[in-house]
Amino acid sequence: MSGEDRRLSWKEVDQRRDGTRERDERRPKGKAAEERAAQATKEYIKAIDKLFSVDEGGSEGAALAKAVRDAHGTPELADACRAMRDTCGIPRDVELLSIFLDSNDQEIVVAGLEALLELQNAGELEVGKGLTSQLRVLAQDFNNDIADVAEEIVEKL
Repeated sequence: MSGEDRRLSWKEVDQRRDGTRERDERRPKGKAAEERAAQATKEYIKAIDKLFSVDEGGSEGAALAKAVRDAHGTPELADACRAMRDTCGIPRDVELLSIFLDSNDQEIVVAGLEALLELQNAGELEVGKGLTSQLRVLAQDFNNDIADVAEEIVEKL
């Protein structure tokens, strides 16, 4: 076995290098990439904040939110939504607002839609496929109060 056939140690590999190390910079290249990275960072921070934040209504608000989720799909949904609204105000959580839209109570549905519109105007509304479909159906509602607000949100999507 000649000296050429043996494997180099890491120390020998490092010594053979000229001293410069190439760094794999994982920085965005270009303005569009920087904007995407900034948006991703913003969304990541928002998700982390949501994980560690306390409900706005405290433990009572958390209990009422659970009651709304539990009542989803039952005749008691409108009452649960009304109790949450009266105690803690309209939630800012998109999932809860989506449930409010299912309540079949004009007052609650309009309040939920207005809260979604507020979030959208503030740039805080992240709309999934389910909510988009729900808003499109509500935009076709026979009740003009509901249809007008839902249509305004859908137009801005």
